[in-house]
Amino acid sequence: MKYLDFATPAAQQAGDLASDFKLANHGLAYLDRAYWNLPAPALVEEAIFRGEGHLVHGGAFVVRTGEHTARSAADKYIVREPSTEERIWWGEHNRPFAADKFDALYLRLQAYLQGEEVFVQDCYAGADPHYRMPIRIVTDRAWHSLFARNMFLPIVHRDEARRHVPEFTLLAAPSFRCDPRVDGTRGETAILLNFAQKLCLIANTAYAGEIKKSIFTVLNFLLPNEGVLAMHCSANVGARGDVALFFGLSGTGKTTLSADPHRRLIGDDEHGWSDEGVFNFEGGCYAKVIRLSPEAEPQIYACTQRFGTILENVVYDPTSRNIDLNDDTITENTRASYPLDFIPNVVPEKMTRTHPENVIFLTCDASGVLPPIARLSPPQAMYHFISGYTSKIAGTEVGLGIEPQITFSACFGAPFMVHHPYRYADLLRQKLARYGCNCWLVNTGWTGGSFGVGKRISIRHTRALLSAVLDGRLKDAPFRPDKLFGFDVPTSCPDVPAEILDPANSWADRDEYWKRYDALAARFIENFKLFAGGVTAEVLQAGPKRLSQL
Repeated sequence: MKYLDFATPAAQQAGDLASDFKLANHGLAYLDRAYWNLPAPALVEEAIFRGEGHLVHGGAFVVRTGEHTARSAADKYIVREPSTEERIWWGEHNRPFAADKFDALYLRLQAYLQGEEVFVQDCYAGADPHYRMPIRIVTDRAWHSLFARNMFLPIVHRDEARRHVPEFTLLAAPSFRCDPRVDGTRGETAILLNFAQKLCLIANTAYAGEIKKSIFTVLNFLLPNEGVLAMHCSANVGARGDVALFFGLSGTGKTTLSADPHRRLIGDDEHGWSDEGVFNFEGGCYAKVIRLSPEAEPQIYACTQRFGTILENVVYDPTSRNIDLNDDTITENTRASYPLDFIPNVVPEKMTRTHPENVIFLTCDASGVLPPIARLSPPQAMYHFISGYTSKIAGTEVGLGIEPQITFSACFGAPFMVHHPYRYADLLRQKLARYGCNCWLVNTGWTGGSFGVGKRISIRHTRALLSAVLDGRLKDAPFRPDKLFGFDVPTSCPDVPAEILDPANSWADRDEYWKRYDALAARFIENFKLFAGGVTAEVLQAGPKRLSQL
């Protein structure tokens, strides 16, 4: 807007909610204007004025993120510096970046923003006052500022805004391109975390999930140092105060299955488990909405029709302004960002002082061989948590095609885990033992054959199984030991056909089923060789056996 010499809708109110801790403290100087802590209506006006998106029927704001419609996992780096380098799990997910290169790139970004307008949201990550972290999100797009306001815990009072001093700052500049020849990046896109400077830079991607997951990564590094297990999971609570955790990668059902009309939602994606209870890291939801059903997911569907919701890459008719949630023309990874209180039965405090009774690992088995649910012993729970078996669903990362990719993602969130998986696994082990939790493996993937042959397990059946878990009915059901993995599989469950519980029955060729199941066991065994040196013999023995070993 620097070339247009007239006021934008919120220009006169731009500094009304400004912090005394100015942007100059981050080296951002000679800006045209900074818009501080604008509420949703003002941000939507600004975004429309700037041509960033459009309002659609019901009031949601639709945006397109351009080239990047998913996370650029290969472009995420952590600055290697003396104060933290010994504590970071360097490798595929935590790529080292030179400190001097970071400083040089940041200087170029500071110069790039001179004369530009930026939007600032001062907010918090972490609902528990004992562990919440003051953060600052600085963006050059109004809708990104609304995203930050939706997803984190916004400041309510003017005095609080004035006194806010961030402990970590994130700067997102989608129009700024890195130069690999100068910056040392893989390409023009980069997500750079610097724990020493308490700063994150996001360049050349408008996909808002990078903002959310970068802050999650920060908390995953900091909170375990305080004895808090940082978890990639959703959480809800029943009338008895019984908490349930749902671990899983994007697309496995965390958001859908935790939005249960019979239970209150704590949060849909990122949580901490302290010795006082469970708390949400966020103030909003970032739900996948492709082919969302008003019958199967009524609560989330209703949010797509509300003002304040951001719809990322959702197709709509420009004349009627009606959205089409079934259209994957732009991407399979269509998303809705909305405040958590858009869900009717949410826990207002976004935390609970009770501990989980049930811990559920959601896996999307694209090979179609795992049972829909299994009960895990404590050693088996450790084995499957460290393994993190699932399938990456189309569109959730750059480069994924239509077919799901079988993967092992340690702790059901390896891309966001900064410490070694052993650190998180040990914290989980301690808490499971201390609070006597039940652990379950739930398959939300395929049955009757692998992807392309079988069909996705019915969400109705998955909900029935989970209801039986959460109200205690499944605890007394008859179980059988699984032939290869050894976990306990129920042979009956209310409202679920018995043949569903044994996936071998749903395959046309039983010999082919066992061949595929044996192949999956082999992949588990091969993957766990990476971790065998850091676990007990009991955990190592909790893994699957090959058919040839039986």
